[in-house]
Amino acid sequence: MSAPVAVRVPRRSREEARNGLPAEADLTQPLPRRLLRSRMAWLTLVMAIAYAVCLVLLYRQVVPDQEVPGGVLPGLGREAVPIAAKYAAITAIPLSLLFLWADRFRPQRFWVWLMTFGWGACVATYVAAGVNTWAAGHLSIIGDGDPATGARAAIFVAPFVEEAAKASVLFWLAILMRYAWVSRLSGIVLAGLSGAAFAFVENILYYGRAYRYAARTIGSVSPEQALHQTFVLRGLITWFGHPLFTSMTGIGLAVALRSKSKTVRVVAPLAGFLVAALLHMSFNTAASLLSGTQQVLVLIFVAIPLVLGLVGFVVRQLFREGRLIRTRLGDYVRVGWLEPDDPQPLSRLRTRTRATWHALFAGPATLLATVRLQRTVTELAYLRDSMDRGLVDAAGQRRERVLLAQLRTLRPRAVITPVGRAAYPWLRLRRGAGRRAAVPAYAPPAFPGPAGLGGSFPAPGAAPGPTGALGQTATRYSEVDPSWKPPGE
Repeated sequence: MSAPVAVRVPRRSREEARNGLPAEADLTQPLPRRLLRSRMAWLTLVMAIAYAVCLVLLYRQVVPDQEVPGGVLPGLGREAVPIAAKYAAITAIPLSLLFLWADRFRPQRFWVWLMTFGWGACVATYVAAGVNTWAAGHLSIIGDGDPATGARAAIFVAPFVEEAAKASVLFWLAILMRYAWVSRLSGIVLAGLSGAAFAFVENILYYGRAYRYAARTIGSVSPEQALHQTFVLRGLITWFGHPLFTSMTGIGLAVALRSKSKTVRVVAPLAGFLVAALLHMSFNTAASLLSGTQQVLVLIFVAIPLVLGLVGFVVRQLFREGRLIRTRLGDYVRVGWLEPDDPQPLSRLRTRTRATWHALFAGPATLLATVRLQRTVTELAYLRDSMDRGLVDAAGQRRERVLLAQLRTLRPRAVITPVGRAAYPWLRLRRGAGRRAAVPAYAPPAFPGPAGLGGSFPAPGAAPGPTGALGQTATRYSEVDPSWKPPGE
């Protein structure tokens, strides 16, 4: 007996790697072996360790009291950190969920979201705190001088340092997974997550300092009041700062990745970073040099219009991406690889959400098939767009065939166009309780028969059934006796 032949999944070719196309996982191998051979799994482990180290170093730097020449520099204190974290989470959690909601057509993998948020919360805050402290020490004035120069570090150093620290993860992700950056929404979402995480940790520092200062100062407001005042200022009024600034870099980087021009690929990220630093610098300038009515005017006439402009841009991009997906799927309809009715429901967010909701109550297999089909058809549309733009060469045809094969497999089990209401469990129970037991029905009597025309008893040999025979089959004939003959013959 010959040994079974192992089926090997072909490795990613050099052309596919050059285009950033993903490699198909070898599902014949067990999951632990696939994880051990995955570069992303090892990179995630290394980055998680780096995040933990940065967080511990930042904690040791700002929480305990530090002995300095001439006295003791008070830290945040262990009792203030949990309280400050609760207030900081009030802003960070809804803001992060809002960015994840915006990433709807082709959402990134969970580990991408986790790595981005962890970078902004751990690495960016630690690096920015160290560099800002070092720069502030060199820019400080000893003796007589202009008091306004005390804000020079916040205005001229912090914007560039903090924006570079937050945006570094975006450039790393662009190098590792540029194929998944399909639109400007991808750049806004990832940049917003990094900015929201940075603001989360920074708010903990500000809230903790306000709480600790009020607790150590005699005659000041209570620690809770000081914390509330800082929370209203940073968590409710200026909550948009860091995500808004970093989104400019994300947009510039997304424009570069979707362009074939080398000039645009260089200029767009640099322009996005400079716009982010300029907005950050303007914000710090208004917070440091203005007060009272001036800050309110800047907030009303400058900050709020910028936030509304970004929200309008995101909504516009959602509609634009829907039209793009519908157009590119129409290319496959014209060649007969997709059904004519597929592009419309698969390019509308509302229909896709309803389909997922219906599949949720149809069973785990249907839900998984629906989610996978939506992701596959979206990747297929963006792959077609990349090939049309010239960003992916002929190597994309192999990935195209793989995606089309997956669609043929997933289509029979997935929900594409939801109709009516979902199959809620309580509706099934209600229908089951109101339905009576079925009574077997007999076929209507045929003429001639024992019951006669219009009789209510079945003819001999009639089998029970839901309906009677129709047309010529309704006439029944007796069996022919081959020995029959007329009498007397």
